[in-house]
Amino acid sequence: MTIEHWLLPDGVEDILPEPAAKLEQARRVCLDLFKRWGYQYVIPPKLEFLESLLTGTGQDLDLKTFKVIDQLTGRMMGLPADLTPQTARIDAHSLGRSAVTRLCYADFVLQSRPDHMLASRTPLKVGAELFGEPELSGDVEMISLLMETLNALGLEGVQLELGDVSIFRCLLGQANLNQDQQSEIFSLVQRKSHDALAEKVREQELPPMLAGLICELPRLSGDAAILDTAAALVKDWPQIAMAIDNLAELSGAIKQRFPNVQLSFDLSELRGFEYHTGVVFSVFLPDSGQTVAKGGRYDNIGAVFGRARAATGFDIELLSVSDQISETPAAKVVHCDSGSTMNIVEKWSAIAALRSQGYIVVEGSAEQKPGDARLAWVDGAWNLQPIEQNS
Repeated sequence: MTIEHWLLPDGVEDILPEPAAKLEQARRVCLDLFKRWGYQYVIPPKLEFLESLLTGTGQDLDLKTFKVIDQLTGRMMGLPADLTPQTARIDAHSLGRSAVTRLCYADFVLQSRPDHMLASRTPLKVGAELFGEPELSGDVEMISLLMETLNALGLEGVQLELGDVSIFRCLLGQANLNQDQQSEIFSLVQRKSHDALAEKVREQELPPMLAGLICELPRLSGDAAILDTAAALVKDWPQIAMAIDNLAELSGAIKQRFPNVQLSFDLSELRGFEYHTGVVFSVFLPDSGQTVAKGGRYDNIGAVFGRARAATGFDIELLSVSDQISETPAAKVVHCDSGSTMNIVEKWSAIAALRSQGYIVVEGSAEQKPGDARLAWVDGAWNLQPIEQNS
């Protein structure tokens, strides 16, 4: 059997020069914007002990985490499949600040299982996390930063979907079910399997009002009118009613700031249920339905690292949306004959000056494209000359 040494594993690919340049430009746009909002850049390690990675927010990532044995200690280690757990550890343990902390990151992660059949197993995650702000203003800030980032990348006219996992948490907490029964109901709600959910709830002999709300939850998705419907259903449930009010206030604030955003709601969205504690949000491309970004609140996760902190954040997977990102104008390429020894000091000064102005200067022979120029010795000085193209 012949081994083709150039083959890469499924879901793993090289990023060639042109798309790599585009991704790096997009990454830089994101990080520069985050900095202007007061978010500090961190670089988590590429390898950690497994119990650290899979604690707190990382519980959802067990099956997606590559695992290796540390040859120095014999302990199991993991390659991060997501950067949020590491950023939470940095806030809670490495920094240990009592004030509100804003952190951001941009790096590739490794995943043993892709999110879907066409997804990369080496996604480029760019995101921001806000720690120590428990109020709704923190959720407003996080979603506003996400929307402004997408606008800066040229991803406009997207659909923003809002939900709140605390609603289902509250209902489940009143049901007095064992872990297996909770998991079954969770799965049916997540899949919006209305008939099967109604049958399962009947089997558990739950109180009629509680059973009705659980069965109705998958139907509570759509435009802002859904919030009015939900508010009428939960008027006798103060905790859930407050969550509905918060969603209404949050969506109102976002709509004021970004009037062109398409807003929708899904009160049965339970993504990240193991660690999300409140508001969750996702952004989709309206034509394809492709997920562009996702995030939400995950309060007190830092307790496992020694400090419980309010927390909310988001990440964008740049690699999956690279085709949608606006391209920046390419810099003009200038060619210069490396063999010329005439006035070499002046030549080097001219090259340095051009590069400082943003030109790409290539010494030696290179492919010459329309619009390129060359640096030539003309009339006693090094000057830019257009390249005549063959018709």
